Amino acid sequence: MLVEGCKHEVEVTVPVDEIGRETERVIEKIQKKVRLPGFRPGKAPASLIKSKFSGEVRQDVLESLIPKYLEKRFREEDLHVVGTPNITEVHFDAGEPLRFKAQFEVAPEVEIGEYRNVAVHYHEPEVTDEDIATRLGEMREQKAEFQNVDPRPVQDGDYAVVSLESLSGVDEPVKQDELVLHVGDPDTLPAFTENLLGMEPEEQKDFDVAYPEDYGQERLAGKAVRFRMRLKGIRLKELPALDDDFAKDLGDYQTLDELREAVRKAIFHHREQDAQRAAKDKIVDRLVETHEFPVPEAFVDRQIEAQLEQQLRGLQARGVDVKKLKPDWAKLKESQRDKALHDVKASLILDKIADREGIDATADEVDREVQRVARQEREPVAATRKRLEKEGLLRRIASHIRTEKTLGFLFEHATKEAGAEEVAEVPEEASDEASGEAPAGE
Repeated sequence: MLVEGCKHEVEVTVPVDEIGRETERVIEKIQKKVRLPGFRPGKAPASLIKSKFSGEVRQDVLESLIPKYLEKRFREEDLHVVGTPNITEVHFDAGEPLRFKAQFEVAPEVEIGEYRNVAVHYHEPEVTDEDIATRLGEMREQKAEFQNVDPRPVQDGDYAVVSLESLSGVDEPVKQDELVLHVGDPDTLPAFTENLLGMEPEEQKDFDVAYPEDYGQERLAGKAVRFRMRLKGIRLKELPALDDDFAKDLGDYQTLDELREAVRKAIFHHREQDAQRAAKDKIVDRLVETHEFPVPEAFVDRQIEAQLEQQLRGLQARGVDVKKLKPDWAKLKESQRDKALHDVKASLILDKIADREGIDATADEVDREVQRVARQEREPVAATRKRLEKEGLLRRIASHIRTEKTLGFLFEHATKEAGAEEVAEVPEEASDEASGEAPAGE
């Protein structure tokens, strides 16, 4: 047997008497199902069957004996084969043993070194009064109400309700009967702010707007467009008072101080998750760096396919028609190889650590995840479980839980060093408060 990393090659021989028995079995099977002129069903001579259906007999014998004897060889040598073996140099001549070669890959033997006390930068995240104030400000913005004001000239900070129509400069005309523009806001193009200031309701004005090359809407980017704009009304945004009533309106809070504490805990929780995830990723990187072992190409190829599928789903979610894409798949797959190799090695290492430490997903943990998915999909738990089981996803859920528990174990037993690498993040929602509609801006 030839061995090169995970790649193996074996030569297998099948005895003549085994070939004879299998040939007889195949002929008998064909004999029962074929109809030949001059013979009753199933009564055609074996010699005639063998002669008339020689190609089919040969193929059926090979398809039966090669997998059977290859599997026997795998068991004898305790080989954990991954992927599909490649069969070559098949010698199958009358009166001689069947001989063939098989090239295949086996799962690697991962020898785990030290994985406790891995040094990693980490410190507990901090939440400042300014962080809490910013988040409360965002929540007030979401609850803001817009009030119409009596006719007067537009001022800085107003929300102008306008109708807008392009007169020239674009291939596809722009026409909006009601658009709200925040006068003086950084997100409002200066040309709109300049022309709105001082306008009064029902006043109409024609003016030019030069859109920057990197403007978000492709049809307007880099264009000089002439617009006709009519001011329909003016609104002011009123923010709710930051008091106990505001806290009660957001949920199960009695006072503003309770809301502040909930916001602090929410920000801390999300920052802690981000910081711990970054630390766990660093731990895994160091384990991959310190463990050298061969990885089957079948595993790497499978991981590359999974990565590409995930990226395509991401593009579809953003509205891209992936059917129109014509990428260089060979180059694209090669660009994914390093990450795929890293992720496969990481998975094998984590599996080995989980085995050694007896880490596994419990039935209760899997049930909780199934219940979470059911709530998200708004369907009965039993129906969700049945669907996940049918799609083979229950095993994947259990595997994910096992991996996360293993990462938690590694983080718990790591040596945390001061001077953590900063993790950029955006504070998440402190509660499930309803979000307000922000007015559209140009």
